[in-house]
Amino acid sequence: MAAPSPTDHKSPKLLGRLSLPELRFVGDALRAETVGGVLLLVAAIAALLWANIPAISESYASVRSFHIGPSSLGLDLSLQHWAADGLLAIFFFVAGIELKRELVAGDLRDARAAALPVIAALCGMAVPALVYVLVNVLGDGSTAGWAVPTATDIAFALAVLAVIGTSLPSALRAFLLTLAVVDDLFAILIIAVFFTSEIDFLALGGALVGLALFWFLLRRDVHGWYVYVPLALAIWGLMYNSGVHATIAGVAMGLMLRCTRREGEQHSPGERIEHLVRPVSAGLAVPLFALFSAGVSLSDQAIAQVFTRPETLGVVLGLVIGKAVGIFGGTWLAARFTKAELNEDLAWPDVLAVASLAGIGFTVSLLIGELAFADDAVLTDEIKAAVLFGSLIAAVVACVMLKLRNRTYRALTEAEERDDDNDGIPDIYEEHNPAYHLRMAKIYEDRAAEHRRKAENEAATALQTAAGSTTDGDRPA
Repeated sequence: MAAPSPTDHKSPKLLGRLSLPELRFVGDALRAETVGGVLLLVAAIAALLWANIPAISESYASVRSFHIGPSSLGLDLSLQHWAADGLLAIFFFVAGIELKRELVAGDLRDARAAALPVIAALCGMAVPALVYVLVNVLGDGSTAGWAVPTATDIAFALAVLAVIGTSLPSALRAFLLTLAVVDDLFAILIIAVFFTSEIDFLALGGALVGLALFWFLLRRDVHGWYVYVPLALAIWGLMYNSGVHATIAGVAMGLMLRCTRREGEQHSPGERIEHLVRPVSAGLAVPLFALFSAGVSLSDQAIAQVFTRPETLGVVLGLVIGKAVGIFGGTWLAARFTKAELNEDLAWPDVLAVASLAGIGFTVSLLIGELAFADDAVLTDEIKAAVLFGSLIAAVVACVMLKLRNRTYRALTEAEERDDDNDGIPDIYEEHNPAYHLRMAKIYEDRAAEHRRKAENEAATALQTAAGSTTDGDRPA
C-alpha cells in the first residue's frame, strides 16, 4: 500500500497528508480523547443501569437532584446542574483552546485548508436541524429542539473506534477532530444566542470586566494558578448569574490563551494549559456530566415514544441521516466547487463512514436537550433517550462501513507510522531528505554485511559437517 501522498498546493487535495507537527498534535489530542471517551461510555452505561434498575432507581433521582452551593451567591444548584453548568465549562474551556490553536497554528489558519472542515461542519449542523424541523412540522411537534441533533461528540466517536479496534488514517482522524472543533464553536454560538432568555446586565458586566482582567494578565505574562483559578471561578459565577449560559465563560477564557510559540519555547501557554486541563475535562468533567444526565428511563413505553413522537424521532433521524448527509454533502460540494481532488489513498465511502460516525452526538446534544425543553421534564428525558438511540444507530452504521475498509486503513496507518531508520520521524516525511536516504543505505549495507557473514558461517559449518560425515564413513565397522 502506497504511503499517503503529500499535499500539492497547485492541485489541492482533500484529506491529504498532515504536516508532521499537526500529525503529532492530532495524535496526542486523540489519544487523550479516546481514553476520555471510554470513561464517558462507562459513565453513560452506569447512569442507564442506575436509573433503570428498580431497586436503586429512586436513589439516582435523589442524588442528581441533591442541592449544594452558596445560595447567597445564586449558586445553590443540584448536582445535575453543577455538572451541566460547572463541569462542562471545563470541557468548553478546552474546546476554546483547541479552536484558538486551529485558528492560529492549525489547519484553520489557512482559508483554503479551512474551507473543507468549515463547510462540512456547517452542512453537518444545518441538515440535521432541517431534518428535525421537517419531521416536527409534518408531525405537528415542537420545533424547540432543532439544535439537539446538530452536535458531534468526538470523545464518544473515538471510544467507539477503540472498542471496535479500527484505526483511521491520520487524514480522516484530523478531519473528524477539526469537524468536532468547528462543531463545538457553532454549538457554543447556538447556546449563547438561542438559549439566553433574561440577562442580568450588572452580572454580565462584571463577567466582562473579569474577562478583560484575565486577558490583561495573560498579555502581561503574569504566571501562577493562584491568580487565574480564583479569577476564572469569579468570571464563571458572574456569567452564570447573568443568565448567559456559564459554559460561554470557559470558551471565552480558552480563546484568550496564546497558542503560538515564541522563540525558545517548546510549547505555547495554550498548549501547556490544554495538556494539563484536558485530562480533567475528558477524565472527570464530561464523564460526571454523562453520569448525571444520561440516566433516562428505557421502559417499553419510553422506547416506543422515541420512534413515534415527532420531537424524539426528529432527533434520531437528524443524528443518523442528517449528520451523514450533511457532512458528506458538504465535503462533496467543497470538492466540486474548489476543484480539489480527494486523496488517492482514500475513497468517498470513507468520507461517508466518518460522516456517519459524526452522528454520535452525546455531550452537547444532551446539554442542548436540557436547555430546549427545560420546562418539560418528561419530554427532556425522552429527548435524551432519542439522543442515546440516535447515537447508537449512527455508531453501528459507521462501524459496519469502517470495518469493510479496515484492512486498507491498517495498511495506510502502518505506512504513516513506519520509521525504519529509528530517528523518531516517520519515513514518509523524509522521502525528500538526502540524509535519510544515506542513513537507510548505511542500514541496508550493515544488514547485507551481517547476512554475508551469516552465510559464510553457515557454509563453513556445512563443510565441517560434510567432512565429519565422510570421515565416519571411512572408519572400519
